[in-house]
Amino acid sequence: MDSELFRKMCLKCGLGTLKCEPVPLKGGFLHKMYSLFTDKGKYAVKLLNPFIMQRETAAANYRTSEELEAVLEKSNVPIIPALKLGGKKMQEIDGQFFYLYEWYEGKALEDRGVTEYHCSAIGNVLARIHTLDWREEPCLHNKINIDWEKFLAPLSEKNMELYYLLKENIPTLYEMQKNGNAAMKRLPSVTAICHNDMDCKNVLWSDRDFRIIDLECLSRSDPFTELYETALSWSGLYGRDFDPKRFETFMRSYAEAGGRLPPNEKDIYGANIGRLEWLEYNIKRALGIECAEEEQAVGVSETRNTIAVINYYRSVKENIIDSLKKF
Repeated sequence: MDSELFRKMCLKCGLGTLKCEPVPLKGGFLHKMYSLFTDKGKYAVKLLNPFIMQRETAAANYRTSEELEAVLEKSNVPIIPALKLGGKKMQEIDGQFFYLYEWYEGKALEDRGVTEYHCSAIGNVLARIHTLDWREEPCLHNKINIDWEKFLAPLSEKNMELYYLLKENIPTLYEMQKNGNAAMKRLPSVTAICHNDMDCKNVLWSDRDFRIIDLECLSRSDPFTELYETALSWSGLYGRDFDPKRFETFMRSYAEAGGRLPPNEKDIYGANIGRLEWLEYNIKRALGIECAEEEQAVGVSETRNTIAVINYYRSVKENIIDSLKKF
């Protein structure tokens, strides 16, 4: 931890004097979060991953997310927006980009702590977000065309466990990729404001009050796939403990709040292939590609976990399809 960076941050942003060392916060897998306790108050700071910031699309993506964040804030959606200082939200010191936030006394739920009440509340607010600016227009679904074999040779030199794990699952990954690309083409042509990562770790709860965080991925995207992926997350899929009741509660709440449900259960099931991109990213991290050295361990664990989730998703297909048919 760079104490000098935080000292400069407090000085530049007028946060006061630190009363203790910044505390790392648990949460996302891309950026680093800390709590700052000063003589003027308590804040959260997100240090943006420098490798993400080097991407050609990064600047435009963050501008879009900030514009959409303002729309949500104006519409009284329960979010924690980044503070605007000097007329801008994204700040920079010595090449490190970051966002600052007012502190909120809440905690993200573990999978086992999610109830039907939570699913109902998040289904409702997701419908509110989607209906703010729903448009009947073509949605650009990026075709996923990952060459999985190219990772085998470097993994054989770096991590034999992941080498065998990937090799065993390559047929599944290619099948999922092919079927998913075809299914996405059949989805309705609509767009809406989407959070794109509103899973359990990105909602902080204080009893029954909550705030949505991690808004850097906001974009105009496909609301049907976001609805489905978010409902799966809150119903325990990514903890490999899918609960049909929580899933159906989420979908029902979304529909009752005015959200449109996907018209074809098999297409929306097949189109859920975003985990493939997450898997590719983490294999690269496990290999030390485009990441800091300390991220490699996360890459290894997330590669294992993501492959396990992909296989679990296939194993509960009929349960998910049966739940979707009820709507």
